[in-house]
Amino acid sequence: MTQHPTPNQPQPPARRRGVRRPLALLALPAALLLGLGLYWFQPWKLWQDATVHESLPSAPTETATAPTAPAAPRTLAQGALISHEHTTTGTAKLIRLPDGSHTLRLENLDTSNGPDLRVWLTDAPVKEGTAGWRVFDDGKYVSLGKLKGNKGDQNYEVPAGVNLSDYGSVTIWCDRFDVSFGAATLTTV
Repeated sequence: MTQHPTPNQPQPPARRRGVRRPLALLALPAALLLGLGLYWFQPWKLWQDATVHESLPSAPTETATAPTAPAAPRTLAQGALISHEHTTTGTAKLIRLPDGSHTLRLENLDTSNGPDLRVWLTDAPVKEGTAGWRVFDDGKYVSLGKLKGNKGDQNYEVPAGVNLSDYGSVTIWCDRFDVSFGAATLTTV
């Protein structure tokens, strides 16, 4: 004799309900991993350009006590940027300003955008190809700050007290992945 459940009797749990719980438990960690991966790699930056057009810092204006004409900025060293992890072109120039301070100028820069990009003066030799991708944090370096934009002309103040003779190259360094996007050997002019 087959019994039919009455409306007040509890129904046995559906089989589907048992499948949904493991899927829900897997979905949360998968979503967290996806979110962390997106934050870490920031792939959208590969399609976003930030263009900067800064002029070279100008000489200070004359004061009543110093009526002489200010000296012009002078390029001390320069070099062409070569590609490493990403295609990179442009020129890096180390410039002495009329007030005696120094700036690193990137002109006609064109590279990929990326997470946590920095501009470094380094003592590492610039090597072509993959051999040069990871050498810049092996020795001495000075971070001049975050890359302002992946395209254009931009200036980076060199901190006072930095002995410029200790540094012969510049790199656009991805601090998150410890890799050079591009670099240049600075040759005395």
